[in-house]
Amino acid sequence: MGPQARPALLLLMFLRTAVPQGRQPQSHTLQVILGCEMQEDNSTRGFWKYGYDGQDHLEFCPETLNWRAAEPRAEATKLEWEVHKIRAKQNRAYLERDCLEQLKQLLELGRGVLDQQVPPLVKVTHHVTSAVTTLQCQALNFYPQNITMKWLRDRQPLDAKEFEPKNVLPNGDGTYQGRVALAVPPGEEQRYTCQVEHPGLDQPLIATWEPLPSDTLVIGVISGIAICVIIFFVGALFRILRKRQPSRETMGDYVLAECD
Repeated sequence: MGPQARPALLLLMFLRTAVPQGRQPQSHTLQVILGCEMQEDNSTRGFWKYGYDGQDHLEFCPETLNWRAAEPRAEATKLEWEVHKIRAKQNRAYLERDCLEQLKQLLELGRGVLDQQVPPLVKVTHHVTSAVTTLQCQALNFYPQNITMKWLRDRQPLDAKEFEPKNVLPNGDGTYQGRVALAVPPGEEQRYTCQVEHPGLDQPLIATWEPLPSDTLVIGVISGIAICVIIFFVGALFRILRKRQPSRETMGDYVLAECD
């Protein structure tokens, strides 16, 4: 008997069953995913797939009302389900009509959140290994997902083949983060800049790597502060001693006068 369509936008189910084989039962995993999606050009697509033990198993084809077997083990189920043409038509109606209606309702409910644009926070970091110097451009906490990140050398765009592909990942709060890395010759880091374009930015954002102060400079600054502190305490101590000196002279004169 074929599967029934369920009123869900995207349904992911994991069903684990024990199938006896001889004396020892063997565990198998059946995965089901179904839903629909709408592209920016308003084109739509429905999908209904089954996986078995981590491998593709069956896929429903709405155009032909058939099931496509991805492996030999699925042939028997495919033939059994294709007998029920009425059930197949119901499945297609869900994917092409009911699912899309639910998707539109959810999009309308989340319109305020989905329309917001959060610009990225961009920074460039520097990484040195034994043989390679790498600059990594990071775009953090942006929404929506679409973003353009590229490297420039002397303000001229580099060929995409010269740097690693852009990697965009979701954050737990609904925003995204993206990274793109570039290997550069040591000492030429300042020639390279990262350009980021995003709907949340009024204009492209340019970021460069800012080297940290050298150890010598840091030590010099700390030493200068220490010297200033020492001079301050010496000066304060000298003033205290000068204030006490007149008091001692006055006390000495007083005692001599009393002896006379």
